[in-house]
Amino acid sequence: MIEVRSQALSYKGYHVAVEARPVFNGLFAASLTLDPTDAPGQDPVHFDAVDYFFEPDHALAYGARWGRMWIDARA
Repeated sequence: MIEVRSQALSYKGYHVAVEARPVFNGLFAASLTLDPTDAPGQDPVHFDAVDYFFEPDHALAYGARWGRMWIDARA
């Protein structure tokens, strides 16, 4: 069985948790949660399956990049 892979990073006041989840046809979904660490009381934002990849490492890298771009667009 293929397992979920994950990574976490901090970026501009957010904790970014990225997952590569196996889905269909051998693909991995890139999903992420952005939790603001500098704004108490603000809810985390979750993005499920922002894109699909054949390699879990590619899904993780894309999810992290996508999260940083989302944060930068709101800075």
